[in-house]
Amino acid sequence: MQIRNVAIIAHVDHGKTTLVDQILRQCNVFREGQEIQERVMDSNDLERERGITITSKNFAIMYKDTRINLIDTPGHADFGGEVERVLKMADGVLLLVDAFEGPMPQTRFVLQKAMQLNLKPVVVINKVDRKGARPDEVLDEIFNLFVELEASDEQLEFRGVYAAGRDGWAVGELEDKRENLYPLLDMIIDHVPAPLVQEGPTQMLVAAMDHSDYVGRIGVGRIVRGNLKVKQQVVLMKRDGSQITTVVRQLFVFDNLGKMEVKTVQCGDICAVVGLDGVDIGDTLADALNPEPLDIIDVDDPTLNMSFMPNNSPGYGQEGKYVTSRQVRDRLYKAAERDVALRVEDTASSDTFKVSGRGILHLSILMENMRREGFEFMVGQPQVIYKEINGKKAEPVEILSVDVPNNLSGTVIEFAATRRGEMISMEQREGRTFLEFHIPSRGLIGFRSKMLRATAGEIVMHHRFHQYEYFKGSIPERTNGSIISMGPGKTVAFALDALQDRGVFFVSPGDHLYTGQIIGEYSRDEDLLVNAQKGKQLSNMRASGTDRKMKVAPALRMSLEESMEYLNHDEYLEVTPQSMRMRKSILDEHERKKATKRARLSDGKIE
Repeated sequence: MQIRNVAIIAHVDHGKTTLVDQILRQCNVFREGQEIQERVMDSNDLERERGITITSKNFAIMYKDTRINLIDTPGHADFGGEVERVLKMADGVLLLVDAFEGPMPQTRFVLQKAMQLNLKPVVVINKVDRKGARPDEVLDEIFNLFVELEASDEQLEFRGVYAAGRDGWAVGELEDKRENLYPLLDMIIDHVPAPLVQEGPTQMLVAAMDHSDYVGRIGVGRIVRGNLKVKQQVVLMKRDGSQITTVVRQLFVFDNLGKMEVKTVQCGDICAVVGLDGVDIGDTLADALNPEPLDIIDVDDPTLNMSFMPNNSPGYGQEGKYVTSRQVRDRLYKAAERDVALRVEDTASSDTFKVSGRGILHLSILMENMRREGFEFMVGQPQVIYKEINGKKAEPVEILSVDVPNNLSGTVIEFAATRRGEMISMEQREGRTFLEFHIPSRGLIGFRSKMLRATAGEIVMHHRFHQYEYFKGSIPERTNGSIISMGPGKTVAFALDALQDRGVFFVSPGDHLYTGQIIGEYSRDEDLLVNAQKGKQLSNMRASGTDRKMKVAPALRMSLEESMEYLNHDEYLEVTPQSMRMRKSILDEHERKKATKRARLSDGKIE
């Protein structure tokens, strides 16, 4: 039986998961009359809600006596760790590009990784039926991108098809009859090389993890050399150099959307192995008599870190099941085992853990998963990770791509400049402006939410890591102070109405507050303490005029990412299964003033 291992790479929203749905339908993966949900590969709730792929997944289809192992990869640069590990299992990449938008930043990011691994690309120009599609120009842009990424001569001679994934057809030339996706599958079989078969002792790199409540951890990877059999004695070679001798209990290959149990797996195939206690991503499975490790998966370093700690706010433990520092620590280390781009470290404080990742979205997905599982915890302000290069301080710089209407481009350029952004290109097309900046990662914290408000939601922006560069200088922090609750109790509409001219509120009448909770944004650059529980005095005395009519503005509700980006250095975000609240790190006002005074004394600002 022939095998092809192909990773699908594309930018967010270019139609990758929809195309996969159609491939599965046309290869008769679903039985007749079966009810099929849309975007079947986006399997968890977060992926469905946000419409993005977060974790890479394996599945296989049979076409003309060939098993095509397809690996669905995330399109967002924050999940680049997922991409870097699964590309090790592929021999070719299916590059999917929108016929209107052309190659986008995340496309470049993943494609660059594939080029470095010398994988054979095949191209699909998708959505050619879309209004404003320009397939011929996009094909030229893809070729130019390959040249920029220093593709080999063989890679530059890529084959491609035009497709409309939603309608389920692909054609070699635009004039061809539009029937089905078979031209795409034929192209994969003809132009993606079969896996290289190496004889010798078994070697397999564990590139992904699965888990079962019945059998525990399952290692997923590609057999690089030799064959693997059930009941074979193998050595698990860990990343730290240790070795564990074990036996293969069960073997599975991917079959449609599920797995099929087999007795032997041949070289070059992708399989799941049961019976490897303590297996981690990046480990090598080797022959017991001749153990040889494979190269460890090389992953780019994280660029952002945050402090995680158990919740110690006045209402802790009321909404979550897991609230202790041990439970939070165990969950974070468990996440780091499955995500090679995530780093977790203990700190000098026994209940604070430093978690490093690729970006705000990368860390927020971890936090959202934790709160849905019943965890309560707090996080501090996101901090970029600095390095030292040639004795000088260096910081991560990202490439920011922005798509806005022409009349709003000036607003974006002006704001990017205040964040030390440097414009490198500008292009106008059909009433919209496409801008590209080099901007420090620090400058991107809070950039999206600020620009969404300034452009009334018209902005489309993407960013990816570029390189470390020398420190660019200070970037202004949030210019507005916080409105802080003076005491505990329920918010009263009467009090909020009287305070509305002071700023914007994050709470509504009837919300429970505690001392030190941030309940709004002050219109000035200092913090303001308020009594939001003050009710109307119901005495017999009446003013000669009528009572004022209360008109309380709706509360500003921020998403998890917006809340993380909003934090100042002395503030925490409290995350529970039902709520997100911002608070001062020191709740008591007098203690806060003492801490500020001590900090100034230590800095030598007060004599």
